[in-house]
Amino acid sequence: MKLDLTKYGYDPKELNTYLILLSAPVLLSVYYYFGYSHFYMQTFVKDLVESPLGEFNSRIYQFVSFFILMFVVPAVFLKPRIGMSFTELGMGLGDKKFGFKLIAIILPILIPVMYFATNAPDIIAEYPLSKTLYQRPDLVFPYELAYILFYYIAWEFYFRGFLLFSLEKKFGGINAILIQTISSCLIHIGKPAGETIGSIIVGVIFGYLALRTRSIWYVLILHVAIGVSTDLYVLFFHGVAR
Repeated sequence: MKLDLTKYGYDPKELNTYLILLSAPVLLSVYYYFGYSHFYMQTFVKDLVESPLGEFNSRIYQFVSFFILMFVVPAVFLKPRIGMSFTELGMGLGDKKFGFKLIAIILPILIPVMYFATNAPDIIAEYPLSKTLYQRPDLVFPYELAYILFYYIAWEFYFRGFLLFSLEKKFGGINAILIQTISSCLIHIGKPAGETIGSIIVGVIFGYLALRTRSIWYVLILHVAIGVSTDLYVLFFHGVAR
């Protein structure tokens, strides 16, 4: 029996669009099962007494895995197919005037607000992801640096860059924003409820700002400010009683 997908709307000319859409569930599934820290711990760490930094290393492994899956794979294997430059995918500075003004206004407000937003039991229990940092504050800087370079840059490149801009022409800006918001929200399932719900709101707002500025860098700065300040506030203020 011949399988005829054309009656369901299949168009061979839209193969790249199908690959882009499928990349989200495929890459995120691989990340969850083989890129998370629990995979590293189960596979490589047999005894925390013998490997005291095993938990810390598992988080670095998680960040690097995310970078490979959400930055390297789309950039090397998918980007050439869609014929868009890195600048077109949001890697340029875009509207610098609006972008820098945005940062100058929001960042001074965001940092102090995060102090109060992170003073919640579920947030304190969740962050920082590596609990080793409580015993090894000397590892905070390399941890946060890896967090930014491997996790946050890959996150913004994939969701607010590759996914958003590659789908904008096909589905329109609003639909592209919603698609990347749906995808990025999936990673938050299992996180504190407020964070998961907030990721939907932030996903829409950051998606719009990325389109408005034609760049991922301004939302990256804001995203990094949220994530790193959460870690530092919990680590040095809210979670000191651990």
